[in-house]
Formats: sequence, C-alpha cells, structure tokens
Amino acid sequence: MSIFGYLCEVDNPKDLLDLSKKVYHAGYIKFDTYTPFPVHGIDKAMGIPLSRVPYLSLIGCLIGLTGAIALQVWTNGFDYPIALSGKPFVALPAFVPVTFELTILFTAFFTVFGMFAINKLPQWNQPIFNNESIKKATCSGFFLAISSDDKNFDIEKTKLFLERSGGKNIEAINH
Repeated sequence: MSIFGYLCEVDNPKDLLDLSKKVYHAGYIKFDTYTPFPVHGIDKAMGIPLSRVPYLSLIGCLIGLTGAIALQVWTNGFDYPIALSGKPFVALPAFVPVTFELTILFTAFFTVFGMFAINKLPQWNQPIFNNESIKKATCSGFFLAISSDDKNFDIEKTKLFLERSGGKNIEAINH
C-alpha cells in the first residue's frame, strides 16, 4: 500500500505555528494543518498566498453588468424597439432592476464555482480522514500533515524532520 503522507500532532496553536514555519522554510509546499478553531497567522506561516476568489468575483460582476446593459440596449434599442408613449428606446433607469439582478447572479456564480475550481472540489475521498488520530482535530488536537506528493518528501528524511521539529505521534497515512 502506498503512503499518502505523514501526520503529526503538536500540543498547542503556538507550536503548530512554529512547526508550520519550519516546514515551509524547509521547502515543503504540499502540507496542511488541522485545528479545532481558526489559528490566527497560520496562513502566513504556511506561505499561503492571497486568495484569487475576489478577482473572480470582480470578473463575474463586470460580465454580469456589461452583459445586462448590452442585452437590454440591443433588444430594446435595436432588435425590437417598441414605441411606447414617446419614451426613449434606450431608457437606462428602466434597466436598473435587470442589471442589478444579473450582476449579482454572475458574481455569485463566478465566486462559488471559482472557489470550487481553486480548491479542487469536490474531492470524494481524502485518506487522512480515515485515520483515528485526526478526529481529535475537531475538539482538542492540533495536527500538521505533509503530503507524499511534495517534491521534498522522502519517507525517512521527512519523518526525521518532523521528529526534530517538535512533531509528536508521527503516523504514516496510507492510501
């Protein structure tokens, strides 16, 4: 059976931050932390860049906005103009409700589906969650896992590195 990676435990959030910094500075990039509550600064310690989701939301917003205005100007002003009480064919105040709704709709779609794509979701199975130890991460445990997909991963060296860096209860996670 092939190894998925190593899972180790630490005693508290500060130790997890310190271990995360050591792992990141050692060159590992495919690792994750598991905690019962958000730990301030863990993303910086892990070297996680800022999210690209806001940019996707902005793109969706602009597409929805321009698409809604273009659709209404084209249909009401050029494709099928209806002379009604002497009102102009391109009446921008009348376009506000549809423009607002399509802007929100496209922003929501780009945000949600963009987030799914960036996070590579759905992932139907994650072998680490079959481990009994990781269940403590929901109430009292602080864990760090290094994936075997990492370019620096070596079965012996990685385990020795985790031991020397303060990791406890180091376990190999199998696929």
